[in-house]
Amino acid sequence: MFTNKYKILSIALVAILVSFATTSCVDDLNTSPLDDDVVTSKAVYETPEDYRQVLAKLYAGFAATGQQGPAGDPDIQGIDEGFSSYVRMYWVSQQIPTDEAVVGWTDPGLPQFNFQTWGASNDFVMGMYSRIYYEIALTNEFIRNAQGNDNADVQTYNAEARFLRALSYWHALDLFGGGVPFVTEEDGVGAYNPEPISNQELFTYIEDELLAIIGENGDASELADPGQAEYGRADKGAAWMLLAKLYLNAEVYIGEDRYSDALTYADKVIEEGGYTLEEDYDHLFLADNHTANGIIFPITFDGNNTKTYGGTSFIIHAAIGGDMSAANFGVDGGWSGHRVTPQFVDKFDTDNDGRAMFYTNGQSLEIDDLADFTNGYAVTKWKNITSDGQTGSVPEFPDTDFPMFRLADAYLMYAEAHVRGGGGDQTKAVNLLNDLRERAFGDNSGDVSASDLNPDFIMNERARELYWEGHRRTDLIRNGDFTGSDYVWAYKGGDQSGSGTSEIYNVFPIPASEVNSNTNLSQNDGY
Repeated sequence: MFTNKYKILSIALVAILVSFATTSCVDDLNTSPLDDDVVTSKAVYETPEDYRQVLAKLYAGFAATGQQGPAGDPDIQGIDEGFSSYVRMYWVSQQIPTDEAVVGWTDPGLPQFNFQTWGASNDFVMGMYSRIYYEIALTNEFIRNAQGNDNADVQTYNAEARFLRALSYWHALDLFGGGVPFVTEEDGVGAYNPEPISNQELFTYIEDELLAIIGENGDASELADPGQAEYGRADKGAAWMLLAKLYLNAEVYIGEDRYSDALTYADKVIEEGGYTLEEDYDHLFLADNHTANGIIFPITFDGNNTKTYGGTSFIIHAAIGGDMSAANFGVDGGWSGHRVTPQFVDKFDTDNDGRAMFYTNGQSLEIDDLADFTNGYAVTKWKNITSDGQTGSVPEFPDTDFPMFRLADAYLMYAEAHVRGGGGDQTKAVNLLNDLRERAFGDNSGDVSASDLNPDFIMNERARELYWEGHRRTDLIRNGDFTGSDYVWAYKGGDQSGSGTSEIYNVFPIPASEVNSNTNLSQNDGY
């Protein structure tokens, strides 16, 4: 397994402040140090093993928040290390503004995610933006040094770094839209104001990078074939998944129908990836989910080596409160934070669908008081318990990995791309959906037919299969249901019963501090 143990790096790539646009000048970065205590780029990137150590830091950027864990020596200054980890911020951004979750905490800026009323000075918006651009800065530095190195291992590592950068730029495009700052390894290092990039240009850049690292243009820097990389590292299957998701949302990003391409790459995952569907849905979200089938790209967590108040530690702890026993989830206590809306519960056949993993004892379905954890059903999907019932290695910090991409999503993307006019085979689309539903129902009693296939049904099936995995906001936007008043849920718009919201909230604002410090940037419309 590729763990998150990594060398502590005291070079510019881990000294970046909140704004990546204000990076200090490091003109001597490529010179040998005069002081033995100073670590420079030349010292860090000497051997293939050195590159591997820094690559571990790139992966750790999605899980950890600093140099010691769980807090105390942060990578990014000026934001709370506990709440600002990449996966935690991504989960908050993708889940709390939707029908799949509400939060009862009152941290400044957080309640606005329940209501879709955030602004450009919101701390949580800044936290997500900062993590994205910190990761981009790390990967740019790695790629800058790996260029021209003809070692085969280094070039594989370089392809992985390019994938991680493409993933972060996709998050930037999806969350903040066009007009975000754009910097690559070609821009060098130093303090300057990056230029913005348009939606179309960023979409094309991500697409070209992914096509390059899967070898479709003869690039020497390629990812490993599916299943050939260590667990936790990106391979071609991960890149196929990201391409499928990029193309599936192309109408949102660039106003262009790319559903046939989405279907093509979802089908490659299904037919060429060698992945199999995990028989036990629960196993995908347990402390030993690294042994579960069908996880294509995880963000790995380990109670001993990845101590963080973000990631799955956050997801598991925050879902526990009321009469719930923390020990039953393998952790040392609950944070009484997240529940689900009644509108989301209504999407399930709760008597028969095994994916309806709700704690209802002492919980009301309706949410009259957001601050009261017993208002709203709790979710029991994520646990720090292994598949044989053992508690994870450290109750405070779960071992459970976060499956950013998994096979079931490819099944659902194939079916949706087909329904939206992307071609493919109708019988195959139906069979893929029924494979998921037969796992959920335990038999064929929940099977559907071709007449059931439409975008709304597939959106609901995605919710049932993928809830609390960081997909819902993007899915609702693609279906035209995130903002506006056609579909409302509890506390959308600020009302208990839900109300319409402005379409400006389909993207987050660029943080006000960034716009104020970089005169090249323009704020997103409406903010």
